[in-house]
Amino acid sequence: MSEPVRPEARAPRGFVDRRARDLAAERAILEAVSAIYERYGFERLDTGAFEYADALGKFLPDADRPNEGVFALQDDDEQWMALRYDLTAPLARFAAQNWETLPKPFRRYAFGPVWRNEKPGPGRFREFTQCDADTVGSARPEADAEIIGMAVEGLEAAGLPAGSAVLKINNRKLLNGLMTAAGVADDNQKLAVLRAVDKLDRLGPDGVRLLLGEGRLDESGAFTKGAGLNAAAAERVLAFTAAGVGGRRETLDALANVVGGSDEGDAGLAELAAIDAALSGLGVGTDRAVIDPSVVRGLEYYTGPVFEAELLLSTTDEKGQPMRFGSVGGGGRYDDLVARFTGERTPATGFSFGVSRLAAALRAAGRDLAAQVRGPVVVIAFDQSRMADYFAVAGELRSAGVPAEVYLGQSGMKAQMKYADRRLSPAAVIVGEDELAAGTVTVKDLDLGRALSAKVTDNAEWREQRPGQQTVPRGELVATIRKILDQAS
Repeated sequence: MSEPVRPEARAPRGFVDRRARDLAAERAILEAVSAIYERYGFERLDTGAFEYADALGKFLPDADRPNEGVFALQDDDEQWMALRYDLTAPLARFAAQNWETLPKPFRRYAFGPVWRNEKPGPGRFREFTQCDADTVGSARPEADAEIIGMAVEGLEAAGLPAGSAVLKINNRKLLNGLMTAAGVADDNQKLAVLRAVDKLDRLGPDGVRLLLGEGRLDESGAFTKGAGLNAAAAERVLAFTAAGVGGRRETLDALANVVGGSDEGDAGLAELAAIDAALSGLGVGTDRAVIDPSVVRGLEYYTGPVFEAELLLSTTDEKGQPMRFGSVGGGGRYDDLVARFTGERTPATGFSFGVSRLAAALRAAGRDLAAQVRGPVVVIAFDQSRMADYFAVAGELRSAGVPAEVYLGQSGMKAQMKYADRRLSPAAVIVGEDELAAGTVTVKDLDLGRALSAKVTDNAEWREQRPGQQTVPRGELVATIRKILDQAS
């Protein structure tokens, strides 16, 4: 008889398995940010994982078989459904479907997994968690300012130290005014200008100047065709990007000299001035939110103000080389999305961050939430006949709100301690015959033991010290464990 064909145990490309530590860290981020959203009066909304494919709009290159960019399937009624690509398109559909009964403006936040049928790569997955907050139905710039202020507070509540990230703000209308002032009318040329500006952080003004003109030859010898602007127009664009060098008010004054005079430019300046005033009222200073004309991402999608949260900390890559961490979230005003369903323009603005991206930023800031996660207290099982006593100890801890478990394997003391260590248990509880007879328990502080093990090199010294181990009356068990947990937090 031939051997059965066994499948290879493997995760699909672009999908990742996550254990308790990473999930607990993600949950801590979401709980902290959600509390901020609710404090601002936003209600939580949860939509289904699937949307009808035609609701996803620009993500569908092929309406007959929409399986590029999204994961789609055809239902038994022959309609195509796709896993949601983001949390904004489902919001637009929900708002259009329920507009008559919703409070207006409608303020909602949402979090959950999204799926993208794209080529995976390092740090780029096909499934990841987003967390959004949006206001639908208000055209006031103060709605944008509130989203910005809320994003600032949310990032800090998640654990980013104050001053480690900044919200950068721009306005699509300013860029439209800039294009008019620079004499750019062709859509392809506009896109080339925006792509050039987007490389400012990497190439600097000199590199961008080349891309705004005839083009640039890089170190490898590859030539990138430029936007074809004349020298005066290129300098105007560079002057625009360089305007964000002072406070928000000073930046607006500098921008007025570059884009003022055109209808869209003046409208964009007025909106940013109102956002600045509202942010000041919210207590959000220029150390937390700035106007930065070099922010150009997503401008084909956004219709007014755009904002991007950027980590300011110095970080290094896997090889220890300095690197720019970049964006940890972004958003802006998108007044055209609901209109896809209703035909009527409905103002909307929002902010979104990727939870895994924010967790990576926290690690870069020295706040690895996953490293702070601990497993349950482990009650060591010596004797099968004493299992009821061990379960009583675990039950006492659980009743006090302390996660605990009794070891249910077949191994001895050494293996059980190794098990507790692999579970990242804060402590192990030992209840042997001596402890049962004396009405005591022995508690081993595993966190302290891990810290001391790196310093004690002699085995005899280790056995003599028994670091972090203490025997206490049974009635003091919970208090002793709580003291260990408090030291670890």
